[in-house]
Amino acid sequence: MDFINAVRHYFERHGFTVSSRLADRLGMRALNVRLFFIYISFVTVGLSFALYLIIAFVLRLKDLVYTKRSSVFDL
Repeated sequence: MDFINAVRHYFERHGFTVSSRLADRLGMRALNVRLFFIYISFVTVGLSFALYLIIAFVLRLKDLVYTKRSSVFDL
């Protein structure tokens, strides 16, 4: 039971970054993006959850590849 709570807390802390980053990119509120994923998951029977995980994976890769460097000597 402790493992389940740990997994739930991990996703609660880190799961909303996809919605907020996508909302910032689209220029809308994160709440509307989250509601869109919830509503579309009812229609597509969980397919949007897989899309959400794919977007999270791509954003994580983008963060790893495109790091901000403060100067030329950080290469």
